[in-house]
Amino acid sequence: MAQKERTQNDEWDVGECRALIDELWSLREAMLAAEARLAPWIGKVDQGFLPSARNLAHYLALRHNDRRPLQDKLARIGLSSLGRAESNVLANLDKVLGILHRLVALPWQSHATDEPVGIKRSRKLLEQHTASLLGAPPTDRAVRIMVTLPSEAAGDYGLIRQLVDSGMDIARINCAHDGATEWKALVRHVRRAAKAIGRPVRILMDLGGPKLRTDHLPASTPVLKLRPVRDELGRVQIPVRLGLYPSGRPAQVKGASVSIGVEADWLSRIKQDDQLHLIDARDARRDFRVVGRDADGVLAESSQTSYLVPETRIGHRHKGHRTSITRIVDLPTQPGSLRLSRGSMIQLVRRKVGAGKTALQSQEIGCTLPEIFGQVSVGERIWFDDGRIGGIIRQVAADRLEVEITHAREAGEKLADDKGINLPDSQLELPALTDKDIEDLAIVATEADMVGLSFAQRASDVEALRGHLQALGAEHLGIVLKIETRRGFENLPELLYAALAGKAAGIMIARGDLAVECGYERLAEVQEEILWATEAAHLPVIWATQVLETLAQTGLPSRAEITDAAMGERAECVMLNKGPHILDAMHTLDDILRRMQSHQSKKRSLLRALNSWGIGA
Repeated sequence: MAQKERTQNDEWDVGECRALIDELWSLREAMLAAEARLAPWIGKVDQGFLPSARNLAHYLALRHNDRRPLQDKLARIGLSSLGRAESNVLANLDKVLGILHRLVALPWQSHATDEPVGIKRSRKLLEQHTASLLGAPPTDRAVRIMVTLPSEAAGDYGLIRQLVDSGMDIARINCAHDGATEWKALVRHVRRAAKAIGRPVRILMDLGGPKLRTDHLPASTPVLKLRPVRDELGRVQIPVRLGLYPSGRPAQVKGASVSIGVEADWLSRIKQDDQLHLIDARDARRDFRVVGRDADGVLAESSQTSYLVPETRIGHRHKGHRTSITRIVDLPTQPGSLRLSRGSMIQLVRRKVGAGKTALQSQEIGCTLPEIFGQVSVGERIWFDDGRIGGIIRQVAADRLEVEITHAREAGEKLADDKGINLPDSQLELPALTDKDIEDLAIVATEADMVGLSFAQRASDVEALRGHLQALGAEHLGIVLKIETRRGFENLPELLYAALAGKAAGIMIARGDLAVECGYERLAEVQEEILWATEAAHLPVIWATQVLETLAQTGLPSRAEITDAAMGERAECVMLNKGPHILDAMHTLDDILRRMQSHQSKKRSLLRALNSWGIGA
């Protein structure tokens, strides 16, 4: 009976194996057919990337249909389920086919001539392509660390030296901020620091691109809040320190937390230990004592909270004289903002505030790219400030959009100037390179090792950038494509093929805008798919946006962002943004990446000995 049951099982296995062979041969033919269909794209790639381009075609065919039933069948008989085949798709499939043929005693001959790359060579190709773009990896860490340089570092070589000493492998300069003078200073500091420690540090200069942002919101009434620092019992620990300078000669008075301009004649009569008083915007009397005077102005202290507005008058009574009054001439300007709640109706308008222009009305918001007005439709979504505020376009006119706010906190949200606008449902036709980007490329070509293309959406964007680089004699620069729009994600295959046409290229997953464009709930899925596709193309990935952001800003990380940073080990580079605690963030990231690289390679778990539990010795 046992012999009969074993024979039946053997026959059942043979039948299943033969069915799997047929299914895998069909899949193999689909892969080769996909390669043939994509021949126009593959024919344009650099010869060094040809195996990668072919492998990408095979991967796209593999993922064209749902392969989960096939994976289950392969797993049931103990074979590779093709679940980790991204880097060597056809070779992996052929190995499975070869094993199945031998299991059922069918003849098998090698098909290696069809296979663009095997598992060993695929790893070497990724390493080579990564080194070409990002430079050699550090000694004890496979994943590079990129840091966005703060503007103030242009005048602070010491800060750059600290970043390099702490393990910065790549310095990122954001060309959306500052100008050529600051960029050149940053580059000089990086090159000098790298030379001093004998370790190369590459420089990425990121073009600003056609960034859609809020522009010139209605100016709010200037209100300056002066508040002392108190302990938990309300006792003043640090008093308010207000600087007063003569109007027309703006200065930051030494020791002051904030300075304002007052009438020069009035200020000239103020002496050490004089008393000043005012009635603030809440009709509260507030007293200040003069504690210092120098060439820049006067320093006054108070232990009370005050609210100053342009109408506020400051009084000074000198012994034996009548009280003299000054008006506030220069009050620090407050950026324009709007308070928005669900149900608010606002107007996104074409015109801006400027010479000869009418100021915006109370519920109007200017925008930096008026080209969008002819490219959006009623009913499409619009998001502001990294997705904090959301709305629906209700009306479209030649010079304005009417938007109903549908997403905001119960208490409302404040929308300020220079905040990002995303239109995830709109098919925007915007040039990847603005006039400013083209001007900036002249500096990038002489200073950088690689250039970042923001808002890459189609192959023609990459070709346009490469054309400008060739005209500047800068074909040697690596290109980093920033995937930060839904359209860029949807067109990822053509972007990858366009990237493979150069000598060095990579992908940045710009997760901030990408989350808004594709939906936060889809971000994990989207970033996984980008990682898989780029691995199939043997291109390096930069894991970017808000990595250890809380740690860099406050000095204390959240638990969630530590786990997120560990995910970065699956990329070839992790980017940190600037912050007052950036050195702490770098040290933490370095430690995480070193630990994780012995547990994970791409999405393949590594069976390192687990010594934590002390068992199995």
